[in-house]
Amino acid sequence: MAIEPRYMLLDEPFTGIDPRTVEDIQTIIGDLRNENLSILITDHNVRETLQITDRAYIIVDGRILTAGTAQELTSNEQVRRLYLGEKFQMDW
Repeated sequence: MAIEPRYMLLDEPFTGIDPRTVEDIQTIIGDLRNENLSILITDHNVRETLQITDRAYIIVDGRILTAGTAQELTSNEQVRRLYLGEKFQMDW
């Protein structure tokens, strides 16, 4: 890793990963965040990503549809209709 980075990009860190390793990665990301490292995550695994983010962006057709906390996004009717699906649930 670079000397004292301020930002990190993680592209699909949860793709094809077993549940135990997902938890390990989430812990590492949390530790890095606690060290004031900003982390940008791109991932289609919504549950795993929203569990560890302070803020998320939903992109539809290449444009930001909305942004907010995990709770704000999962309760947003437009996000549910266009991206998450009406039956989507998070286990908080």
